[in-house]
Amino acid sequence: MILTFKYRIKDATVGKYLDRHSRSVNFVWNYCCETQRKVEAYYKAGAPKRRWPSHFDLVKLTTGCAAELGLHSDTVGQICKQFVISRNAARHAPRFRASRGPKRALGWLPFIKRTVKLDGAHVVYLKRKFHFWKSRDIPDAIKTGCFTQDARGRWYVCFQCEVADDLPTGNGEVGIDLGLKTLATCSNGDTISALRHYRKYEATLAIAQRAGHKQRVRAIHAKIANVRKDQLHKASSKIAAENQLIVVGNVSAAQLAKTRMAKSVLDASWSMLRNMLEYKASRHRARYVEADERWTSQVCSCCGTIPDSSPKGMGALGIRHWVCSDCGCSHDRDANAARNILRVGAERRPPVEEIPAL
Repeated sequence: MILTFKYRIKDATVGKYLDRHSRSVNFVWNYCCETQRKVEAYYKAGAPKRRWPSHFDLVKLTTGCAAELGLHSDTVGQICKQFVISRNAARHAPRFRASRGPKRALGWLPFIKRTVKLDGAHVVYLKRKFHFWKSRDIPDAIKTGCFTQDARGRWYVCFQCEVADDLPTGNGEVGIDLGLKTLATCSNGDTISALRHYRKYEATLAIAQRAGHKQRVRAIHAKIANVRKDQLHKASSKIAAENQLIVVGNVSAAQLAKTRMAKSVLDASWSMLRNMLEYKASRHRARYVEADERWTSQVCSCCGTIPDSSPKGMGALGIRHWVCSDCGCSHDRDANAARNILRVGAERRPPVEEIPAL
């Protein structure tokens, strides 16, 4: 598995060098964007065969520009590679990266292992040292990395390292029902509280926005993001370490973000929690499944039927506890849905392993 280890650069004075490099990165990226748009316009004009420039084509077109821009040649290659990945994912040319103005793109400077030299708590790029806070050890198997900038102008260095999937596997099985009043309810009765991080700082954020303090606004947004990630990391690590089967409902956060519940849905960060559970389950060699959660709130987890007494429709969202009219079992709405989600995920067969060659 490839994990990213992120460390903050110490000396603020070196930021001017990284800013200069990031402007050169934007120049190469924008050249690739211009080339892609010319190719798309050429085929729209009636060209017989459609072929977009590949990573190798862009590398050939940018050969020799690294020295003039003050970049490493491998950095230019990484920019072209990332451009092709972004273009293929979006199926059209990405946007240009602005170096100035209100829509300025955040700084980004990619590299590969041979481009930099790592020595203790500093990294050397183009003969210049960048010291960082080494909060945890860095694995030896570094593949690629980059320098990145946040909205407050702080620079970080990231290392993408290959780590072994050898963490101990738990023996439990859990189904997870995602919600807003309670962030997640597990089939074993555990819950993850919805701390509503944005709502907590909403009044302070409004005061800073009305006063026009942009730096204060960015700092508050960063605080909200940090406390949210901290809670999700702790909760997902605990679940991944204790269970060998993790089943989560496939509720669509993108669709609910278009409704009047958008602010609460985005504040809950369901997608971030699912992504954390997925990669952490892989490290613990556990099985992660996203199950269809239709009817899970209405089906009785004891008898498996949809009784007349189960909550149905939007009008019954306020019913949090109900009693099955068929078997008489009493249910908590979210815990019952979590148990049904676990049953649906357990019934799905794991992928078939390859037969070893004799």
